[in-house]
Amino acid sequence: MFDKHDIKRNEYMLKGKFAKKGYDWWWHSFTAIDSESKEEKPFYIEFFTCNPKLAKDEPSFGQISEDALPSYLMVNVGTWGDPKLQLHRFFSLKKVKINGKAPFSIDADDCYLDEQMTFGSVNVTKEDSISHPEYMSDYGSISWNLKIEKIISFNVGYGASSLFRKMKAFEMFWHAEGMKSLFEGEIILNGKRYIVTKDTSYGYSDKNWGSNFTSPWVWLASSYLIDNRKGELLNNSCFDIGGGRPKIGPFALNRKLLSAFYIEGNGYEFNFSKFWTHTKTTFDSKELDDYIVWRVTQSNRKYIVEIEAKCKKSDMLFINYESPDGKKRHNRLWNGGNGTASVKIYKKKNKELIHDLTAFKLGCEYGEYDK
Repeated sequence: MFDKHDIKRNEYMLKGKFAKKGYDWWWHSFTAIDSESKEEKPFYIEFFTCNPKLAKDEPSFGQISEDALPSYLMVNVGTWGDPKLQLHRFFSLKKVKINGKAPFSIDADDCYLDEQMTFGSVNVTKEDSISHPEYMSDYGSISWNLKIEKIISFNVGYGASSLFRKMKAFEMFWHAEGMKSLFEGEIILNGKRYIVTKDTSYGYSDKNWGSNFTSPWVWLASSYLIDNRKGELLNNSCFDIGGGRPKIGPFALNRKLLSAFYIEGNGYEFNFSKFWTHTKTTFDSKELDDYIVWRVTQSNRKYIVEIEAKCKKSDMLFINYESPDGKKRHNRLWNGGNGTASVKIYKKKNKELIHDLTAFKLGCEYGEYDK
């Protein structure tokens, strides 16, 4: 079963060659409720580190000149829908306290993250947003104070094992310690207070690390699943899909996805790295006039899964990252938290439909490098 918690995979990974050319980030997304209107709104919080061996007294950015290299902790927070925004706050890694061993922690001024909690604030003025394009940030203010409980994990197996981590074998690694996570606390967006409760947070926590990003880039995840045949919300269910074009050293594995579906105690995994499962994948992502859409079909020796997902472009962000080499290759990396999806899981032998589900509050990404 893929639900194997392993907080060692959440350790700080920027050692060896990744210390001079590498990134390591911890991502969290969840739903909050407006304290006045009671409307639901999705948010995300990310702590992104890059190139610690290149650290200077102040954060350095990769886009200010042709040969400049980035080095910083970027605290990236934001929200989807109306309004939507992403805000970035930067720290020199010389001024950040990182406990790299499990359980990890990151402490930078009033911004903090570990396995069980996070708090902090990001404030970006309109003037700074305009005059500093290297910040890659909108303007506004967000503060938060949250407890985190990671319930169900997606452990991808030996592809992110201790040996492969030491070898730095992949260009981009992935681990979802909290494919289903419960968040509790509050978040304040531009002065408006939102409440986060365990039962309605529908949260997600993962991390990525490596030397570069993937293209195409695909991610779909939800822990708000409705059983269409019973008309019921499933309280112990979630799924997670990620990948695109993984690279092992210089060799690219074209159009590969990893996925896990946890449905009320039953697990279904489609993992190309576990070759004995005979996993096969086809997927397509595209930009329409008003939506980004995804279609994914995967099969292994026993099961088939079919996913059709969509998210309104008006609700989504172009999430911004620069690579450790200083280049910004993803300039249309669509990122959302308000998507929906149809999920159907079948027995392969006779294509008997086992689960017919609709997913809401879908975390989703799609992007390809600029041509």
